Amino acid sequence: MHSYFAEMPKFGKELKEKQKEKLAESVAKIKEVEQTVAEAVEKVKSAGISAERLHKRGEWTAWERLDYLVDEGTWLPLNTLHDPTFNAEGTTGVINGIGEIAGKYASIIASDNKVLAGAWIAGQAENIFRAQDMAERLNIPLVWVLNCSGVKLTEQQEVYAGRRSSGRVFFRHAELIQKGIPVIVGMYGTNPAGGGYHAISPAIIFAHEKSNMAVGGGSIVGGMAPKGNFDVAGAEQLIEATRQFKAVPPGSTKIHHDVTGFMRKVFPTEEGVLDAIKDCMAGMPSYDPEFFRVAEPADPSFPAEEINYLVPFNQKAVYNMDEILSRIFDNSEHMEFRPGYGPEIYCGLTKIDGFAVGFIANRQGFLGANYPEYADYMGIGGKLYRQGLIKMNEFVTQCGRDRIPMVWLQDTSGIDVGDIAEQAELLGLGQSLIYSIESSALPMMTVVLRKGTAAAHYVMGGPQGNCNNAMTLGTPVTEIYVMHGETAAAAAFSRRLVKEQDAGRSLEPVIDKMNDLAQQYHDQSRPVYCAQRDFVDEIVALPKMRDYFVAFTRAAYQNPVSICPHHQMLLPRLIRG
Repeated sequence: MHSYFAEMPKFGKELKEKQKEKLAESVAKIKEVEQTVAEAVEKVKSAGISAERLHKRGEWTAWERLDYLVDEGTWLPLNTLHDPTFNAEGTTGVINGIGEIAGKYASIIASDNKVLAGAWIAGQAENIFRAQDMAERLNIPLVWVLNCSGVKLTEQQEVYAGRRSSGRVFFRHAELIQKGIPVIVGMYGTNPAGGGYHAISPAIIFAHEKSNMAVGGGSIVGGMAPKGNFDVAGAEQLIEATRQFKAVPPGSTKIHHDVTGFMRKVFPTEEGVLDAIKDCMAGMPSYDPEFFRVAEPADPSFPAEEINYLVPFNQKAVYNMDEILSRIFDNSEHMEFRPGYGPEIYCGLTKIDGFAVGFIANRQGFLGANYPEYADYMGIGGKLYRQGLIKMNEFVTQCGRDRIPMVWLQDTSGIDVGDIAEQAELLGLGQSLIYSIESSALPMMTVVLRKGTAAAHYVMGGPQGNCNNAMTLGTPVTEIYVMHGETAAAAAFSRRLVKEQDAGRSLEPVIDKMNDLAQQYHDQSRPVYCAQRDFVDEIVALPKMRDYFVAFTRAAYQNPVSICPHHQMLLPRLIRG
């Protein structure tokens, strides 16, 4: 099939210096948001006690452990800002990402031992679920660098109980292992109670000699007070018992290595535990990349930094999506699927790092006369119409048949609305696309390039697609909301305005509420907020998007559940005709 993939049609144009000068103000605003994101990330990294305090205890920080464990230059962070309940700690206490260990990709998660010694805190379970889900979507190992001190007892109600609580993590480990996805843990710290199940639920356990894992912790020095309440006498009794408490935390390596044998190996150094993970990962199943590559890897023909100039900061400004894509694809080559149909949507068979990948993206601007064909109004880019929805359904189905992983680039204002749109079956076609995505069983990733709005955000490979979506990225220009804030305010208060006017009352109080709601929509759709609330997994600089595309693609082809031989693919033949 080299005749299809070796030299695909080239596209894209060089960006002139005069164009860059004209767009400099937009780039400056993007850089300002990047700085805001960087400050938020640094705040997360500096949460908890200092690294120096850990070093005095003879411990590395979680970040230092990851730096040693992960192959140089391959770590890509995810969910760094995830903090949906806005914890006092400023973090959920775990660090997620994707990277290579001993040359093999893994979904990697580490307990942040600077924050309450790695305790379970609010929002942490959802963060862990994201790492587990990515391992499942990509069929790659899940690697834990564990250091857990148990539940933050003063906020146990936020962690312990419920359908998606901390205990669900251990069931997910079992589910992954039953599907043949290795769960590997390198263990430090005390790991009592929920931490004990953290430690015992993976498939293979490597432990530091000073680590423990147990059903309960050694710090529980007494049960419920006999009186049913505490007073000064009871407090003094507890103080005395605590002063005299000298017990070693239960579940040491002498128990769980020497007696039960739960721990596979024990090491006296930080490096020893991490080296054991590396050795284990080296033996994980993987294909030689050349088995799946359709061409030699190549960089795009145009510099990635130019994407900052090409994506306008102004959400109302249009741009050429093809120019963005030409700075992402290998050698700026592609095979576009049905280019004359559904002009609001780009669908193309492309190459990332020499592998075949399907891309779908929203085109912007004027779509030409007499489109959409079912209406007498003019179609605009970013919105979805009948042909675009049909084209995406067809493309997803063909990628699924050919086992080609997919990437979605969203910049959408929604799906066309009104009775004419309903007669054109857009509601049904949107759900058809969801069905096609589910039927494909493909690993997918999504970037909300600018706007992620209304049902279009769901149907275009959104993070809601749990069986497919491995990760969703945001950018410095990302906005995610059900509709624009002014539109929402008009929809919420239009009838109230009528009532107030008919009653002869002042409109100002209602107008104030409308402005407050519009401002709320704005504030709660900014990139940092989207990352904190888990609308996206990470905010990534526009020129860095390709790094994530490469990692996603390599991971998707590392050990896929099913394959299609190149010479049996249909999609490239359908495109060529």
